[in-house]
Amino acid sequence: MAKAAVRKKSGKKKKASKAKTPLMQRLRRWVSRGLLAAVVLVVALVALYSVVNPPVTHTIWSEWRRLGKVERDWVPIDEISPVMARAVVAAEDANFCQHWGFDVEAIRDALEDGGSRGASTITQQVVKNVFLWQGRSWVRKALETSITPVVEIFWSKQRILEVYLNVAETGQGVFGVEAAAQSNFNVSAARLSPVQAARIAAILPSPRNRSVTDPSVRTRRRAASILDGAATIRADGRADCFED
Repeated sequence: MAKAAVRKKSGKKKKASKAKTPLMQRLRRWVSRGLLAAVVLVVALVALYSVVNPPVTHTIWSEWRRLGKVERDWVPIDEISPVMARAVVAAEDANFCQHWGFDVEAIRDALEDGGSRGASTITQQVVKNVFLWQGRSWVRKALETSITPVVEIFWSKQRILEVYLNVAETGQGVFGVEAAAQSNFNVSAARLSPVQAARIAAILPSPRNRSVTDPSVRTRRRAASILDGAATIRADGRADCFED
C-alpha cells in the first residue's frame, strides 16, 4: 500500500511538471511575439516618418494638456533659413554630419566631466522627441540607443534635421523654429537673421527657463559662440550633409 501511495504521488508530480512546461512555453512565445511586434511597429513608424511628418509628440501632447494650447507650425527645411539650421547644429551637435547617430568623442568628454554635460546627438534627440518621452531613465535611454541607428538607416541627415527643427521645444508651449521665429521676432523661419537664429539655438538646452527676446548675459554669450560655430561648420564642410 505504501509503495502504491508513493507511485501515485510521483505520478502527480510528473503530471504537474508536464502541465507547467506547456504554460512556460506559451508564455515565452507570447513574450517573443510581443517583442517582435514592438520591433516591427517601431521600424514601420521610422520608415513612415521618413516621408510623413510626425503628427504629434509626447512632449507636445503633454504641454497641450498642461497649458491648454501650444504653438507649432511645420515647415519644410527649404523654408527655414540656412543660418537657423547651421546654428542648431553648431549648438547641439557640431559633428552631426560626421557620425551615424552617436558622437563617441562627445560621449568620452562627457564621461570625463563626470556626466555633468549631455552628449546626445541631434538624431538621439529626434528619437526621444518623436518616439519616446522626456525625463531620465535607463529604460528610455536603452530604447533611444536602440532606435537611433534605425533612424540613421532610414532617414537622410537633412530629414533628421528637418524633423528636429520642427519638433524641438523652443519656448513655453512653443515647438519648432517657425513658431519661435513668429512669436519672438514676428518673422518667418525663412527670414531669420544670423543673430536671431543664434538666439533661438542658444535657449534649446532649457527653453522654458531662457528668453530669446530678453536673454541673460549667459545666453548672449552662448548665442555669440553659436554664431561663430555656425560660420565655422559652414567653412570647414561640416554643414554639407544638410545643405544643398
